[in-house]
Amino acid sequence: MTHALSIRQPWAWLIVNGHKDIENRSWPTKVRGRFLVHASQKVEMDAYDLVFDSFGIEPPPPQEIERGGIVGESTILDCVSKSSSPWFAGPYGFVLGKSRPLPFQPARGRLGFFEFTK
Repeated sequence: MTHALSIRQPWAWLIVNGHKDIENRSWPTKVRGRFLVHASQKVEMDAYDLVFDSFGIEPPPPQEIERGGIVGESTILDCVSKSSSPWFAGPYGFVLGKSRPLPFQPARGRLGFFEFTK
């Protein structure tokens, strides 16, 4: 079993493709190490303009971006309440590293961290 975390698109795509180094949450975590990135069914449409306008990054279009499954993996290095990362919005940020896409695996997501088994 492996920890997984559901993240809305396009944020999940930005993480697994190495653009976003912080995952913002309203709650802290003591979890450290590798976890699977689950792309939830929901897409945050407002994020597309923000990401392009602020960072010049253009994720895949909403109708083509993978949703409802495991899309990659990342590693939680720390949990912080302050950061110089341009991605930090708080109040807590999971500091991420070693992120990479994986072949899509359909899966149901859950709130918070959950155990994923193939």
